[in-house]
Amino acid sequence: MTTNFGKFCRKLRINNGELLYDMAGKLGVSSAFLSKVENGKKKPPMEWREKLISLYSLNTTDIEELDIALYEAKNFYSIDISEYSENDKEIMWSFARRFDTIDKDKLQEFLQKEVRNK
Repeated sequence: MTTNFGKFCRKLRINNGELLYDMAGKLGVSSAFLSKVENGKKKPPMEWREKLISLYSLNTTDIEELDIALYEAKNFYSIDISEYSENDKEIMWSFARRFDTIDKDKLQEFLQKEVRNK
């Protein structure tokens, strides 16, 4: 899922005729890491704000857009599932992929039962 920060970076790269590799080099990271940030799989480091402003001579409007995008990217919810078993991870991913199609009333009933059983 591309974030607004990812879109901002991608637009900045394209407008400056750069490849992912070029921007990644300027930011001191790998192309893979920058790609993950652009695609919302990793959160951008806060020091990128000053680097992007300086490297690309951003104007006030661009800085405002950058700040909003950074705020959204840093405050986007995430859950660390690295300590879970592979089976549990697969269950979680399956649930997340199908969340939009789940009957919300049945889900609410299930959650209420779980709370009562604790």
